[in-house]
Amino acid sequence: MISVRGLEKRYGDVAAVDGVSFDVAAGEVFGLVGPNGAGKTSTLKMVCGLVEPSAGEVEVNGLPAGDPEMRRSLGFLPEESPLYDEMSPRSYLRFFADLYGVDRPTADDRIDAALDRLDLDARDRPVGDFSKGMKRKVAIARSLVNDPDVLVYDEPASGLDPLTTNTVVEFTRELADDGKTVVFSAHDLHHVESVCDRVAIMRDGEVAARGTLTEVQAEHGRVEYRVFTDVAVDGAEPAGDRYATTVDTMDEVEAVRSAARAAGGGVVDIRTRESTLEDVFLDVAGA
Repeated sequence: MISVRGLEKRYGDVAAVDGVSFDVAAGEVFGLVGPNGAGKTSTLKMVCGLVEPSAGEVEVNGLPAGDPEMRRSLGFLPEESPLYDEMSPRSYLRFFADLYGVDRPTADDRIDAALDRLDLDARDRPVGDFSKGMKRKVAIARSLVNDPDVLVYDEPASGLDPLTTNTVVEFTRELADDGKTVVFSAHDLHHVESVCDRVAIMRDGEVAARGTLTEVQAEHGRVEYRVFTDVAVDGAEPAGDRYATTVDTMDEVEAVRSAARAAGGGVVDIRTRESTLEDVFLDVAGA
């Protein structure tokens, strides 16, 4: 699991991350979302021990971030992940397995299993000949050669075509189903909704909202009622042969009903719309 407490990262007078705290349970998919510059990447790099915090604490599986033993149990996928273009996926992944001290038979089994699940058949061609999506799959496989308990992915599907994106997103969920802990950042909220157990929305280096999707929507979202009447009332807009009034509470719904009756008509339909995660994101993140 991951424990983040009071995490800060300052560059001079600029606070890239300012007092961030959250926990991620074993086997959970945790999404970190927010606009560009919100502090997501800096937070993930501090979780991985790649950037020294200005303040605060991070523990991964009970070990401080940056501890050599912790790093052996973690796989990291940065947003930009250059590969060695002259190497094939198989030789490239074997190289990284060697760095982790993984024996060759075990490494080959893990490499083949990861590439099978990612639908990457070209394993002996130079990586330099690959598309961006194929390279991303190799980079994801690299994060798995040490069989880590915790995976930290920064924009794993960034810039990929829809088919490859779907493969990567489904694979992320499969990793959690296998018992791995996954933390990832993303801009596409559809991906977050489809795979995350919980999310944290960041804004200006802080966590502005956190919880399950249902909890975040309940706390920060709202419900709208679109009331259709057969006569015009104050605030209504024409909607075909009817009139529509949008209100926020059931008391206001009843007020529209009363106004329609007073005008000699009535309510003919009521439709409810709840905030989506995107609505909440736009409100909370101020995007």
